Amino acid sequence: MKKIAILQSNYIPWKGYFDIINMVDEFILYDDMQYTRRDWRNRNKIKTPKGLQWLTIPVINSGKFFQKINETEVTDSQWCHDHWRAISLNYAKAPYFKMYAEHMEEVYHRCEKETHLSRINYLFLTELCGLLDIHTKITWSSDYELVDGKTERLVGLCQSAGGSEYLSGPAAKDYIVDSLFEEAGITLKYMDYSGYPEYHQMFGPFEHGVTVLDLLFNEGPKAREFMKS
Repeated sequence: MKKIAILQSNYIPWKGYFDIINMVDEFILYDDMQYTRRDWRNRNKIKTPKGLQWLTIPVINSGKFFQKINETEVTDSQWCHDHWRAISLNYAKAPYFKMYAEHMEEVYHRCEKETHLSRINYLFLTELCGLLDIHTKITWSSDYELVDGKTERLVGLCQSAGGSEYLSGPAAKDYIVDSLFEEAGITLKYMDYSGYPEYHQMFGPFEHGVTVLDLLFNEGPKAREFMKS
C-alpha cells in the first residue's frame, strides 16, 4: 500500500507539516495551485520575549488573477539576512541552537540566490527533513498530468503516483468529495493535529503553531519525541 500526501509548500513549516510528510511514502508539493496572500506559503512564526513574531518573505504580486505558487517571485534577498538575524537574536540561548545554527545559516545564504518562493520553500523543506531524519520521497504536482476539479485532481495525482491511500490535512474536509476517492479505490484519511505534547519552550505560554525550528532549537535530537510519527 503506497501512501500519498499533497500539500502546498510552506515557509519553514510547523511540526504537523513534517508529521504528514513522515507518514506517507510520497509527498507531492502542490505548487501549481493559486498563490494565496496572508497564508503560510511565504511566512511563519517564531517566539520572542515580546510574543510571537511573523517572518515574512516579500513576494512580487504579478497582478494576474491566478498567480501560481511556483510562479511567485521574491522581491530581493534582504529578507534572508533579516530572518536569520531575528532567529539568531531570539534563539541564541536555546539549548540546541548552536547544534543547528551553522547549518541553517548556510541554507539562508543559499536562498540569497533564489528568485522563486517554491524553490526557497523546497530548500528549507528538504534540509529540515534531513535534520528530522525524514526520508520520504518529495515530488511536484507539475511532474504529473493534472485534471480539472479540486477532488478529481487529488484523486488523479494519487493514481498517477500509484497511491492506494491518501492522507489529507483536516482543513480539506470542507471541499473534498469523499466518494470520489472511494470510487477510485483509494483510502482517504485525515490528519489529526490534536494531542501534541508540549516541550521545553522559551518565552511565555506554550505555542504549538510556530516553525519547527523552535522545536529543533529547544529539543535537538529529541525533537521527534514530540511529534506524532
